[in-house]
Amino acid sequence: MNVYKIDDIGTLINGNPYVGRGIVIGKSKDGKKCAVAYFIMGRSENSRNRIFYEEDGGIKTGAFDPSKLADPSLIIYAPIRIFENNLIVTNGDQTDTIYDFVKDGKSFEEALETREFEPDPPNFTPRISGMVTFDENDFTYKMSILKSGDEEGSFCNRFTYSYASKEGLGHFIHTYVTDGNPIPTFQGEPERVEIDDDIDTFTDKIWNNLDENNKISLYVRYIDLQTGEEENRMINKNK
Repeated sequence: MNVYKIDDIGTLINGNPYVGRGIVIGKSKDGKKCAVAYFIMGRSENSRNRIFYEEDGGIKTGAFDPSKLADPSLIIYAPIRIFENNLIVTNGDQTDTIYDFVKDGKSFEEALETREFEPDPPNFTPRISGMVTFDENDFTYKMSILKSGDEEGSFCNRFTYSYASKEGLGHFIHTYVTDGNPIPTFQGEPERVEIDDDIDTFTDKIWNNLDENNKISLYVRYIDLQTGEEENRMINKNK
């Protein structure tokens, strides 16, 4: 077993009906760009009734058809927010928790000590989070998963991973292993995936390999480490 193997993200997700929501962070092969991707999937009508839209340098989720919005508590949030040299990306309103803590001089880990998995039994959907910190034309990043420690949701396990950037290498964390009832929670460390130099190649690789029935939206951002220039791609299945 090669623990340093870097997988193609398209191959990892192809044929999997439900990986849930996913975060990818890494550096392009040429070493010039930081890449961040976030996608959502959904099985219920309420979950599928969503779009991404850009606001204040980040993105938010919104209802595609507001008249069909049943419960906004776990599906309407800001997946990406920016504070100074930090980019925060999560699958829920813990984006705001991290933002507020970092703004107050506290850490990513301290913020997530105050949160736990989502209150949606029997799945107890994990909260997944990432934060990129830019410094001197490079970056480091952290990823986290908060998940239930048992079938009853009686306690929360918290895992945090810290990474230096490496050319061509990214890490991919998602909420679920695959579809099921209850849906099995993501296991192990974030998966090592290849980061393409071209944003469109990387965007297409993710979107075209997500399950056609369950994919909803994808957002990808590439940031030039020398100039800070951004390239963004947003795809909404609901148009």
